[in-house]
Amino acid sequence: MPISQLYKHWRLESDNDDILWLYFDKQNASVNTIDRDVMMELSAIIDTLAKDTEHKAVILASGKKTGFIAGADISQFTKFKDIPEAVSILELGQGILNKFESLKMPTVAMIDGFCLGGGLELVLACRYRVAEESSKTRLGLPEVRLGIHPGWGGTVRLPRLIGGPQALDMILTGKTVSGKAAAKIGFVDVAVPKRQLARAAKYYALQHPASHQATKLQALSNQQLPRQIIAYFTQKKLKEKINPIHYPAPYHALNNWEHVGVAGNDAYTQEAKSCGKLFFSETCQNLVRVFFLQEKLKGLAKDTSYNPRHIHVIGAGTMGGDIAAWCALQGYTVTLQDLEPKLIAPAIKRASKMFKERLKESNLVQRAMDNLIPDVQGNGISKADIIIEAVVEDLAIKQSIFKKIEAKAKPQAILATNTSSIPLDEINTVLQLPQRLVGIHYFNPVSKMQLVEVVKGQKTSDEIYEKAIAFVRKIDRLPLPVKSSPGFLVNRILMPYLLGAMDLINEGVPMTVIDEAMVNFGMPMGPITLADTVGLDVCFSVAKYLSKYYNTPIPKRLVELVEQRKLGKKTGEGFYKYDKRGKQIKPQEAAYDKPLDDIANRMVLLMLNEAFACLREGVVADADLLDAGMIFGTGFAPFRGGPIHYAKSQGIAELYQQFVQQQLAHGDKATHSDAWQLNAMSVE
Repeated sequence: MPISQLYKHWRLESDNDDILWLYFDKQNASVNTIDRDVMMELSAIIDTLAKDTEHKAVILASGKKTGFIAGADISQFTKFKDIPEAVSILELGQGILNKFESLKMPTVAMIDGFCLGGGLELVLACRYRVAEESSKTRLGLPEVRLGIHPGWGGTVRLPRLIGGPQALDMILTGKTVSGKAAAKIGFVDVAVPKRQLARAAKYYALQHPASHQATKLQALSNQQLPRQIIAYFTQKKLKEKINPIHYPAPYHALNNWEHVGVAGNDAYTQEAKSCGKLFFSETCQNLVRVFFLQEKLKGLAKDTSYNPRHIHVIGAGTMGGDIAAWCALQGYTVTLQDLEPKLIAPAIKRASKMFKERLKESNLVQRAMDNLIPDVQGNGISKADIIIEAVVEDLAIKQSIFKKIEAKAKPQAILATNTSSIPLDEINTVLQLPQRLVGIHYFNPVSKMQLVEVVKGQKTSDEIYEKAIAFVRKIDRLPLPVKSSPGFLVNRILMPYLLGAMDLINEGVPMTVIDEAMVNFGMPMGPITLADTVGLDVCFSVAKYLSKYYNTPIPKRLVELVEQRKLGKKTGEGFYKYDKRGKQIKPQEAAYDKPLDDIANRMVLLMLNEAFACLREGVVADADLLDAGMIFGTGFAPFRGGPIHYAKSQGIAELYQQFVQQQLAHGDKATHSDAWQLNAMSVE
């Protein structure tokens, strides 16, 4: 009974086996997301299904070419006027899914592609779930990454289905798993290759095997006493990773499970009330802002049709080798060049390890390895669509390389540098066609850092620039458009922060205290640990280069450590010492009786001063891009919404006065006052 004309977002069709197929195909959208309209239509469809006596089952599927359900429409989060309205909407959604769960006819979710958040909560209300087995199909409840927790029954149904410990592992972390992993955990009944997916769904629809139930041990974990014991140890472990003041959502979800459990209506009621309150927390509002900043970066150059096939990387060190490996992982043919085979071998070894960790399956690992080709002779230069230079931060060496490759490269090939600080207009002076040079600056570690600065020199052509941005999106990274100036954006702002931390050490503040202060502020690691992780030689190189432009003194201790070849984590010693596994050996705790907030404030003001200078100079187009760059490039406390957003929330004029007092107290002259004052007027 094709009745698709009745609905905007759904199609309900029948087949020859008297099975109904319910296709979710959100109108005017490339992916399926759930909003009020979608849910109200689903509610009406469920009422129709409840009266249906002609059909044997209903299979829930996606009507899109790719993806299943991406979750709730995040824009809805900003439209609630108060907590009672948010709770009411959540309870409405819970009621619709409870009604779906209560249907007498078997319900089967056929999952192909991402099934996240509200999408997973919907399929958890089905009797059966079948999923495509590959890593392209991802299932999870990532709501904590937005400062909330599942609110349509996810915190109730998932623990009920697979037990508290495994469910909490997903709910509290927001992690996603493949279809195959979901089947192994137990919240998917079976994972099969894509070609067998429809057949598997029909099997469950027609044969009605027993639906999945928690094991006795899993069911026992949801009882009151086990919940209390599990919650105690889970919270202890949680506090080692995240601060409940900064990220309250996981603690709310855990508290709900511990005190209310998963039986009866009280569990749903508590879930809705808890989630409704979290919508109005500052953390949620800022993480939603971060989500839209990420979407803004993803949307750059989306209209540019550029499809490179071959990437050539020059320099097989840590950065160059890992850039090559990442591009190979994304399916590109990659040639990796260095002076001799022994310099390329470590990069190939690292690539193999990364492929195995990410791809799991041997045939996929082999395919990625086949994409990565050692190329000592540089034969790939003449065939490549993009040539990326990733050698040491030395202007003369970079110029020499580009002068040689320009003559060999295809006329239409993009010439890119991974320089972290040298302006493009110094490098491109040796080129016949300087408009071909663009900066594509990755951050270490390449496989984990989402941000890539795409740098435009004064002579870089618009066409090359747009293609470079499009390429960064194609390799699943976030492009940040920046103007070519010393240090670009991220390193420009980060360097005063790192050097300021080293100045504090010189003043007698223990480095463990400095790191603790910034972790408490919300940074993923302290500045001293970050410097050791980046490499003190890299810090020194960038600081030395930037000092030529900004007259910034380089801390004596940094110079000493570099001269002693104590370069941080990679050599086993820098500011800290490291064991053979690279784990930091904490020095003995030093006494310190002053407020940590004073340290954090001093460090953040140094960043803000440079951030406002970057806005004044037009290094990035606007404050949103700057905030996105610092969040995704340095891990700047996401729950604070970015440096400029943080300054706005605290009061820019007041922070500037604090900065002036700070500079005077340390005998320095306050700089960039016009930038602060200009932005105070334009941002507040």
